[in-house]
Amino acid sequence: MKRLLLIPAALLLAACSKEEAPPEPVRPVLSVEVQALDQENLGRFAGSIQARYESNVGFRVPGRIASRNVDVGAEVDKGALLATLDPTDQQNQLRSAQGDLARIEAQYINAQANARRQQALFDRGVGAQAQLDIAQTDLKTTQASLDQAKASVNQAKDQLEYVQLRTDHRAIVTAWNAEAGQVVTAGQQVVTLAQPDIKEAVIDLPDVLVDQLPPDAVFDVAAQLDPSIRSTAIIREIEPQAQSATRTRRARLTLAEAPPGFRLGTAIAVTVSSTIKPRIELPITALQEVDGKTRIWVIDAQNQTVAPRDVNLISRTNGTMILADGVKAGERVVSAGVNSLKPGQKVKVDEDAPR
Repeated sequence: MKRLLLIPAALLLAACSKEEAPPEPVRPVLSVEVQALDQENLGRFAGSIQARYESNVGFRVPGRIASRNVDVGAEVDKGALLATLDPTDQQNQLRSAQGDLARIEAQYINAQANARRQQALFDRGVGAQAQLDIAQTDLKTTQASLDQAKASVNQAKDQLEYVQLRTDHRAIVTAWNAEAGQVVTAGQQVVTLAQPDIKEAVIDLPDVLVDQLPPDAVFDVAAQLDPSIRSTAIIREIEPQAQSATRTRRARLTLAEAPPGFRLGTAIAVTVSSTIKPRIELPITALQEVDGKTRIWVIDAQNQTVAPRDVNLISRTNGTMILADGVKAGERVVSAGVNSLKPGQKVKVDEDAPR
């Protein structure tokens, strides 16, 4: 009789133990909101703002530089005087040409008088035709010499004007390659001028990246000292050959707009990106690999529970992974501790988690 009473008591104790099992605790988790990426970052490079059009100018005559009238960085108007040469040689050439002109003018006056005299004698029948022909030929020869002498004087005047180096357009002086007292030849590079109206970004790109740039590559250009000064740009030209020392090729970019802060010489940071098919980028810590499958844990925002979801991986790095599908933009996934989660487990989402 006592033995029969023990069985219901054991069953009663087992039932009580099941009803009194504590509920599974709510687990705090870190999470991130899924965002679709439609731009691929191809790199970040340093460069500078430069003028699209630059000219290296010099004197049109040789000589010794007597003065330098502007400094590097000066903005000059059209016709501004940049430098001068010692004009002594050109002044002597002008005086010599003027002397030759005066001598030939006197010869021309004499030839004119002789031609008129021979013509008058011939008209009266007392002059010989041969003498008239000689006088007229001498007049024509002297006329040609006079024209040549006048041209020489004009040329000497031009040579004297060329001792002054002036600008033919508004510009900014970016470099001097000669100093006062230095002797220069005709056409030797003396000063570099940049036209400030059209500016562009100039960077050096790795040779291997140039071949991979898509036609629609977009360059984001920002001033290094003030990143709020920025613009977008596209490639205008790229050097056909890489520099042997650095294996880089210089690229010149056309700016969509040139803010006032983009002054010539401004240091810039250029980010290269390209439009791609939308894809998902998540922290690598959100990935769980089970039985050869890759999955993530998606949070049900309404029920505050988690559930595993299989995904297809495109690539991974040390810190991030790229997914082809399996999750949509706007969903929230667990970003850490995925190996200790269970399907349907209650979680507490960190509201301050990075997006």
